[in-house]
This record gives sequence, structure tokens and C-alpha cells, in this order.
Amino acid sequence: MSMRLDSEHFSKYQKLVPSFLQSALIKVFYRFRSMLYRGNQIHCNCCNSSFSRYLPPFQECPGCGSQARQRLMLLYLKNKTDFFSKQHQLLHFAPENSLEKIFRQSANIEYLSADLNLHRAMAKIDMTNIQYSENSFSVILCSHVLEHIPEDIKAMKELYRVLSNDGWAILQVPIDNNRESTFEDFSITSPEERQKYFGRFDHCRLYGRDYKDRLTEAGFEVTVDDYVRTFSAADVEKYGLEDWEDVYFCKKSVRSL
Repeated sequence: MSMRLDSEHFSKYQKLVPSFLQSALIKVFYRFRSMLYRGNQIHCNCCNSSFSRYLPPFQECPGCGSQARQRLMLLYLKNKTDFFSKQHQLLHFAPENSLEKIFRQSANIEYLSADLNLHRAMAKIDMTNIQYSENSFSVILCSHVLEHIPEDIKAMKELYRVLSNDGWAILQVPIDNNRESTFEDFSITSPEERQKYFGRFDHCRLYGRDYKDRLTEAGFEVTVDDYVRTFSAADVEKYGLEDWEDVYFCKKSVRSL
């Protein structure tokens, strides 16, 4: 199709609509798009619906807007953790709509979403200065946020601080697996240069394979789980996953920082 029907493009027009109408507009958008991509070739585990294909550039679900990384997150939470079987206090940064709806409906989850933009979340929280005490949350989920934060190590230490002693976090970032070391240069400030060097206009760095080391420096015990590579090629296509994306599963180390 020649017309753009991805959520990122749609959001540019959504801002032109009064806020009290935006929720209804989003529902109409997804309902219309779902009809255009009816089929059984793929299956989104976030909205439990089937369609003809996912949409570029982020393997977006026509029905709920979930992207590859959100579907991987949900599969991992269901199949590799006790997230849905145990009582948890969840802190969810930059909440994705496709996941937030599921988490809010889960009776075992005491849910708190967080973002610098209060219109996007339940609480306005600066990740480098979290206004909660130590050991407040048993689970923290944070996907593709740290690359936006200049003081990322400080943010990681704050996540470590508010995580309970027996808790765990999944902290995902975009990673260039061909790069051994993270590239950052704080003299690069223009949107054009950031797009060129970091992959997006609002990123502060391009993480390399040393991302695990940065998390360890903040105090976490980190498992880099290649969970996606346990799926068959058919299931990778079915769920619209990125077959290179590892899961960074972080536990709170008993050692002091």
C-alpha cells in the first residue's frame, strides 16, 4: 500500500486532534487498519489476533500497534518468569499501550507506569532521580529508554536502588552487535547528527556489546538470554520477532555499589 499506516506516522496527525477525542480516534484507526490486513499468516500475542502481515519498519501489528520487541517481551514474561503467577509490584517505564493494557488487567500486578511526560503515564518520573524508596518494586520493565538519557549509568543505579532485593528487571536497548564498545559523543547534539551516528534523532549513544558491562557497573547481575533463538523460523515469522534481539534479564546483586 502506498499510504503510511504505521503508528509513528499516525501520531503526527493525532496531535492535531483535541486531547478529549484522541482515545476515540486511536480506536477508529486500529479498527480500520485491522480490516485492511485481515488474514491468518501472522499472529500477535499482544492482542491475540491474526492478520495478513506485520507492517514496516518495526514489524508493527495492524491490530494493536505492538512491535517486535513488545511481543518478545510478553513471550519472555509468560514463558521464562513468574510475572503472571506471582504477586508483583511493577514499575513500567515509557509504557507501551499494547503491554500496559495486559498488565493493568492482571490481578496479580500492582501496576505503576512512568514517564517524563505525565500525559503518557501514571507518574512523572525522572529515571536519574526516582522519587521512590529503596526496594519499592519487585519488577521493573524498561524498553528502549536508556539510549535517550545522557546519564545512563546514573539511571541504571536508580533502577537498581528501587528494585527489591529479590526482584528483577528487563532493561532493553537498541544494540549494534557488530560494535564491541558503546559509542557516545556528547558534542553531537543536532537531530541530524544524532540520526546519522546514533540511529535516531533523539538518541544519546549507540550501544555496543558492552551494554551488559554498563548494567553490571550499576550493580546488576545480568543474564543475556538469547531466548528468541529458541524459536523456529516459522514462529519467528508468525510472531514477527527480530531474531537478533537478546533479553537483558537483571537481578539485584547483594554486593554494594
